[in-house]
Amino acid sequence: METMPGDILMPRDITLDRVRNIGVMAHIDAGKTTITERVLLFTGRIHRAGEVHHGTAAMDFSPEEQAMGITINAAATTTHWAVREGARAGQRHQINVIDTPGHVDFTMEVERSLRVLDGAVAVFDAARGVEPQTETVWRQADRYGVARIAFVNKVDKPGADLAMCLDSMRRRLGARPVAVQLPLDAGVIDLVRDRAVTYDDESGRTFTVSEVPASQREAATRAREQLIEACAECDPSLTDAYLAGGSGAITADDIERALRKATIEGRLVPVLCGSALKNRGIQMLLDAIVLYLPSPQDLPAVEGTHPDTGAALVRPPRDDAPVCALAFKVVSDRAQGTLTFVRVYAGTLRPGMTLLDTRRGRTERVGRLVQVHADERTALAEAPAGSIAAVLGWRDVRTGTTLCAVDQPMVLAGLNIPEPMVEVALEARTAGDSDRMTTGLARLAHEDPSLHVSTDPESGQTLLKGMGELHLEIVVERLRREHRAEVRVGEPRVAYRETVRGAGEATYRHVRQEGGTGQFAHVALSVEPGARGSGLVFTDDTVGGVIPQGYIPAIEKGVRGAMERGVATGHPMVDVRVRLLDGSFHKVDSSGPAFEIAGSRAFQEAAKAAGVVGLEPVMSVEVTVPEDFVGEGLASVQSRRGTVRDLRALGPLRVIDAAVPLARLFGYVTELRSRTQGRGSAVMAFSHYDET
Repeated sequence: METMPGDILMPRDITLDRVRNIGVMAHIDAGKTTITERVLLFTGRIHRAGEVHHGTAAMDFSPEEQAMGITINAAATTTHWAVREGARAGQRHQINVIDTPGHVDFTMEVERSLRVLDGAVAVFDAARGVEPQTETVWRQADRYGVARIAFVNKVDKPGADLAMCLDSMRRRLGARPVAVQLPLDAGVIDLVRDRAVTYDDESGRTFTVSEVPASQREAATRAREQLIEACAECDPSLTDAYLAGGSGAITADDIERALRKATIEGRLVPVLCGSALKNRGIQMLLDAIVLYLPSPQDLPAVEGTHPDTGAALVRPPRDDAPVCALAFKVVSDRAQGTLTFVRVYAGTLRPGMTLLDTRRGRTERVGRLVQVHADERTALAEAPAGSIAAVLGWRDVRTGTTLCAVDQPMVLAGLNIPEPMVEVALEARTAGDSDRMTTGLARLAHEDPSLHVSTDPESGQTLLKGMGELHLEIVVERLRREHRAEVRVGEPRVAYRETVRGAGEATYRHVRQEGGTGQFAHVALSVEPGARGSGLVFTDDTVGGVIPQGYIPAIEKGVRGAMERGVATGHPMVDVRVRLLDGSFHKVDSSGPAFEIAGSRAFQEAAKAAGVVGLEPVMSVEVTVPEDFVGEGLASVQSRRGTVRDLRALGPLRVIDAAVPLARLFGYVTELRSRTQGRGSAVMAFSHYDET
């Protein structure tokens, strides 16, 4: 859906300090999309909240999301909110929201979103606390330095336990959560203002403010003291007031100011609570987003490098600065073309301007600029610094590409793209399907960097690699629905990896003379294990110019190619440190291709000398069973080569925390339900690669 040309949104009337770029993140079924729907409802962006389980949520708009009742794609929207009381009362703020998936197979959507966000709301199930995918998204937020507040959802369900949630955040996330609310029947205790807030009806729009009930007074006083002490530790001015007059000398505005500072610095995580499904706690969550999460002005100026010299550059978040933006999501639309989502870090993006695509070294013209609300688009006159917007018509811009002013180029850090873990073989049913499959897969891989498409050199089959079975099922369904390509799908297989066990060195001389100019390249290099997740770390340790600098990139390219092809088993090699030690060249016969071959062959020989080992993906699995079925739950894990790490009580249930090889998890949930008479459940998230 798109607005008419006359509905173009003009330049902003909200200053940058009143802009919030936030995401909503959590484990699947914690209530992320339900919260986002209520945020849009209470801010007036929509007039009726949809329900995830009914397939009517505004932010879950794709047919696959509506059919399955889960979030698959990160969906963006923009809304506005004014805090109702305190120092910022009445000030209208713009909140750019991205609702992210919670399923492990769609972790790329979370990764690309957190890369461009300034803050996030982490949602927790009040009866579950930290879950496997919670840990994954939390680490992703750590990687990009995203400030966080927490919302403990479903506090009205049986087994809800705020203290347990806080403890699990400390223990499993290494965070320092601090409660700013306590749950209350049909409401919450506001610890910042020391009062009770009770909702009048299920609409959640009206509420009554009163004194804290006598039965909760002691718990509220103790929790408020803990809140003030935590704030005082982070704010020296508050420390002096607290030491001089105790908690009575600290005002609500003092607490909010200290919490904001500590949240932006990553020292504290304010924790709110409520029930999104019953519309409780949403207005106070919106207040917290404005009060505690940062604006682009609160964060350091964006850093990058010059694409030619590598010199460090800094660009402030000002509308009049040279344009610098990052493309973080690409969506292909057969009807209207490619939609590229961008975060504008500096400058003002306008239709008609020309930008530099730093990945390709070519220019791109900004065509139509739009603001996105789920699947609706509204034309924009401009997108100033701090904006999240989308551009229609860029066909060659990739995820993670920096787009900047042509005369002042700058490259920003890209995205951490996870490696695929499961693959299937695809075979088109007809010749026409083959063409449509090829075209469709190219478009889908353009959208999703975690999706890899290749050809099996032996069978000639098309191999599709992704993050998991569900990820690949969705891709195949989109091939059929969007590209009308009917395909046969093979059984899922685990995507294994290789690495080196020790250190090794090798020398390779590539010499070829077949009349005319020959080929010559001499390379000596060493390999050793790299840090987990580091990929290839290549360093040039040669001295005296034994190999001209112009040939070094060709050697690295050869090494990368050999790693992608694998050395022992044909699976890609990961996490290797390679040092170029020595070599020589010929003034006439040496060339880039010759050094690429020499680098590849030298790496293969050095890796064999170091010892090649196979790696398999290991998943963190949480198995929840009734107490009577603990034995069956443990047996189900151990029968699949799993390692039990922890066993804990969760009310009448028992939770088994285990690490299990992904290859042994196909069909696991079905087996678990059979063993436990349908009463067991399991959730999982990627943990690490381990030796096979």
